[in-house]
Amino acid sequence: MKILLTFLCALFPFLFSCQQKAPGFESLSVENFKTLIDDPAVQRLDVRTTAEYTEGHIPGSLNINVLDKQFAAMADSLLQKDQPVALYCRSGKRSKKAADILSRAGYKVYELGAGFNGWQSAGMEVER
Repeated sequence: MKILLTFLCALFPFLFSCQQKAPGFESLSVENFKTLIDDPAVQRLDVRTTAEYTEGHIPGSLNINVLDKQFAAMADSLLQKDQPVALYCRSGKRSKKAADILSRAGYKVYELGAGFNGWQSAGMEVER
């Protein structure tokens, strides 16, 4: 039966979804995220609320609230599509939503899986 299923998947990929589709962005650990944003060509984006951002953020981060109805439009006017975007939220949930929106719009996106909470817990630099 397994051989038959493999055969059918190979012959009819348009009829059978045999592999789970991966998201169009990559989730990174705190350490890998830090290494990525050390590159000045990488755009840093905080997708939390303005209030959260003012309480502390990763240095050099632009703030666009993903819950704002104009998020995609603001991102298109402020970000460069030819440069990668490294984004984060508080815990990782909103950043995945933002990463999905931006990757579908043609951006190369990386998100901080542990969020800003994980960044702070790891003792990384925070700007206030």
